[in-house]
Amino acid sequence: MAARTVPSAVRGFVKCFLKDSALGSRKVCSLSASCAGKGDTSRRRCSSSASACSSSSEAAAAAADVCASSETIEHYDRLVQCGSLREDAQQRHVVRQLAQLQHTLRENSNSTHLRPPPPILESKGGPGVTTADNKGGDTEAEGGHTPRPPKGFYIYGDVGTGKTMVMDLFYSHVENGHKKRVHFNGFMLDIHKRIHRRKQSLPKRTLGNMFTYDPISPVAMEISNETCLLCFDEFQVTDIADAMILKQLFETLFETGVVVVATSNRSPDDLYKNGLQRDTFLPFIDVLKNYCHTICLNSGIDYRRLDKVASGKLYYLTGEPGAEAFLDAMFEDLASTQKSVTGPRVLTVLGRDVTLGKTCGSIADCTFDELCGRPLGASDYLEMAQLFDTVFIRHVPVLTLTLKDQARRFTTLIDNFYDNKVRVVLLAAAPVDRLFIHSGGDDERDRQLLDDLGLSGEAADRLTLFTAEEEIFAFRRTVSRLVEMQTESYWMERARSRSTEHRNT
Repeated sequence: MAARTVPSAVRGFVKCFLKDSALGSRKVCSLSASCAGKGDTSRRRCSSSASACSSSSEAAAAAADVCASSETIEHYDRLVQCGSLREDAQQRHVVRQLAQLQHTLRENSNSTHLRPPPPILESKGGPGVTTADNKGGDTEAEGGHTPRPPKGFYIYGDVGTGKTMVMDLFYSHVENGHKKRVHFNGFMLDIHKRIHRRKQSLPKRTLGNMFTYDPISPVAMEISNETCLLCFDEFQVTDIADAMILKQLFETLFETGVVVVATSNRSPDDLYKNGLQRDTFLPFIDVLKNYCHTICLNSGIDYRRLDKVASGKLYYLTGEPGAEAFLDAMFEDLASTQKSVTGPRVLTVLGRDVTLGKTCGSIADCTFDELCGRPLGASDYLEMAQLFDTVFIRHVPVLTLTLKDQARRFTTLIDNFYDNKVRVVLLAAAPVDRLFIHSGGDDERDRQLLDDLGLSGEAADRLTLFTAEEEIFAFRRTVSRLVEMQTESYWMERARSRSTEHRNT
């Protein structure tokens, strides 16, 4: 009976997008093949079919001015021509820069940088002379050194300006099998797992047999042997454990020829701003600038908020009459498409059990406290993103500074869900633009933490650990993403990706 309380429009939306776990959606909805839609997700949605759109001779000539063989620029022009993108001078500038790098990477390999240096032989010219036979094939004319790899790019700017879109456009056209695109949170999780695995493989220390071992450079070498191009989305540093290893990690990556392209909301100089022990982090910024061109993409337009077709009602307010009943009925409709029964599910993450109280196949119905009130992190949310297509999040409170830990987890949750195209239905105490309030605070808890860290009271006025500056900054990205996650194009994108996964299995 509860299902009958859902408006027919919402029921139609559910049937259209989620029938048979989104596999039947292409038959029910005739949306995916055309270039009909604008905005940030439409850009990605149109990318697979952009070849059907004709670009003008002027656009083709503009592309030829930069690089006659640049598929990246031509693809961008087609997206503009078919209306899936708005013309944006700053985006075009970044695309041109990336197109040049794409052309360079076509024949690029970091294998030369991974080889040990040629042996130094004695000769008639005296010691320290490298013979011609030992120089190797890829050396510079002067000095006999291996040529420096091409510089990457660090693209930063405000939320929703198209940074991820242009990076993904570039990545899709790089003709190199040794490339990897990953969210920065996921990359650092992998790094910590590799470090842990190496430490676990060491022989046990015994009295009289003490030794030190630094796994960071060997882990970086593992990565360098696997890839020569790394593309990072949402490069950010909020964790002191990450901050302490980044310089050594990336120095090794860069020296072994790995090219990095990254997007971020922070300029390089603002990374880990006001973080604990930031002085030890600052050398990493110099390393990053040395190996990556810094480029700002900041047109002042949040494309996620423009020209969006809403995908039914997906954001409910706690005070709305019948809001809980709407979510209950929607869950039942979605669950009816699953070949499973409704019940709890236990996830095993890094040896820990994380229990979700109500799930059905690829659908999870959770409370905010269940997801963000417990000490969960990126690894937990990434596991959820791999298992669930759609997640209900109920009873999201207004997030004051008193709840900055929960706000931090919520931001990480949405980042992981967004990157993996998980569909979200929310029941919250306030509209999305008023969900985070910069007031409140728990002075007693902060004072206790200051004492534990041996810091003076002045630290609470400047360190992001206490001011919640990083949470306030990051939440703007969360709001922008939540807006996009309610659109038709976002929901359809997950349906297509799942359909592709099933066809490939």
